[in-house]
Amino acid sequence: MPKRLIALLSFFVLISVSGLLAKQGVLFCILTLFMVVAIIGKQKAGLIMLRVYTSLQLAIVSVLPIVLYDPENLAASGPSSFAIGSFKTQLPDWLVFAILILLAIVQVWIAFNRKVGRYFNREVNLNIMR
Repeated sequence: MPKRLIALLSFFVLISVSGLLAKQGVLFCILTLFMVVAIIGKQKAGLIMLRVYTSLQLAIVSVLPIVLYDPENLAASGPSSFAIGSFKTQLPDWLVFAILILLAIVQVWIAFNRKVGRYFNREVNLNIMR
């Protein structure tokens, strides 16, 4: 298994488990964990799910700044505040969106990488009744 795919799967598992523990987006987290299992099993469907999942994620994150743009609230909006344990900080919204888009671009790059594509069994078709 390519190291970059291992890193991506570890990221997916970490995010999914934290979502399940926080009880936020439970169905989405379970879907992500099933996708990780399919990828570990070298299934062609896992590769297709990974590519669609990361592409949709990039599209949604890229449109997010436009959807959340509110010209009437620009003066009142300040930086977003984050609290992770005892660490508290404030970041501007453009930096938060830039980090999210950069993470999504890296995920798409890993999903469409040639080494990752070679990891999967291409002979296995999507016919589960065989």
